[in-house]
Amino acid sequence: MFNGFILPDFLPRPDYLDRIRPFIGKGLIKVLTGQRRVGKSYILYQVMDEISRRDSKTEIIYVNKELHEFRDIRDADDLYSFAKNRLKVDAHNALFIDEIQEIKEFERALRSLLAEGKCDIYCTGSNAELLSGELATFLAGRHIEIQVHPLSYSEFLRFHRLENSREALLGYLRFGGMPYLSAIGLSEAIAFEYLENVRASILLRDVVAREKIRNIDFLETLLEYVADNVGNLFSANNINKYLKSQHIAMPVPTILSYLAALQRAFIVRKVRRADLKGMKLFEVGEKYYFEDLGLRNATRGQVTPLEQGKLVENAVFLRLVERGYEVNVGWLDGLEIDFVASKAGRKLYVQAAYLLPDETTVAREFGNLERIDDNYPKYVVTMDETIGRINYNGIEQVNLRDFLMMDL
Repeated sequence: MFNGFILPDFLPRPDYLDRIRPFIGKGLIKVLTGQRRVGKSYILYQVMDEISRRDSKTEIIYVNKELHEFRDIRDADDLYSFAKNRLKVDAHNALFIDEIQEIKEFERALRSLLAEGKCDIYCTGSNAELLSGELATFLAGRHIEIQVHPLSYSEFLRFHRLENSREALLGYLRFGGMPYLSAIGLSEAIAFEYLENVRASILLRDVVAREKIRNIDFLETLLEYVADNVGNLFSANNINKYLKSQHIAMPVPTILSYLAALQRAFIVRKVRRADLKGMKLFEVGEKYYFEDLGLRNATRGQVTPLEQGKLVENAVFLRLVERGYEVNVGWLDGLEIDFVASKAGRKLYVQAAYLLPDETTVAREFGNLERIDDNYPKYVVTMDETIGRINYNGIEQVNLRDFLMMDL
């Protein structure tokens, strides 16, 4: 029990604990960021358990702004007083704060507690700008950010106790990686009722309320447009033209501001185009992908077979992001490479397609990669089940199931 809080049962996500473990007890604020309901709280529980195993006398101080009992912690002064009153002189202290963006000017309390050096600090937040502005200035290199994502495909299998099969992959593409689905099951009606409730909660709490959005109907229309155009290059001007065809008048700056709000809530992610000759980033023509496939499908409604290619491409993107890659859309002499992924001096190129039904499709997917004049790994990822892993002129064709399990 930690200050009256009983640690609940949880399924571990060891990849995240492995990333946090080197910073336990160090003079850095550990910040877990990510979409609401992706399991940030349960990763905090893992860390609490790890710290208690190392030293059972450690004083664990826990604040969860989603619980009513912490309603009186509204600003930095409240947070500082709460923590100070619970610090023990003769023990190690660890402070955990869940959904810290709900506390006004929280960064002032964190800075003071960090400077005093009396507690090890961990917090979570559901806004992408949590570490921007004053927080970045005040902490100046004294924090480490760890992004938390929905369940990866391998985690999906483990949480739902499934074997790696085509049916399991289709379930992942359909329902996505919200961890709580493992508690309620993958019944279509029940799962999508839950996903729709999560989607509504994120929109209302992390977009509408936080960003002071006024036109909720337009926000929904915009999100539906993004869901329908996953993997397509588009711009605010293109969206504006589409809206006009639907008799909706909306200026481009408003479109851009609403898209930015959706990104800050981690609902969607923007991927910019990069010219492979010099890696110059283009100012227009980006792609958007959903952070969770289930929320994308809850937004879109019924998923048709023709949309499977979009889900394959979104799943490939998520795998690259989960593995810590910076991802761009590649552009080479007018030809598109779906993903150029870079990390710590490493690079790989990926084309994603549902199937390769004819020579024209094969020539497009492999031909674009063949034009790249370097020796970094190149993959064509598809849903083809019978191919195994085929090497074609140094380009590897990989089934999506295999790609999502690879240690990239």
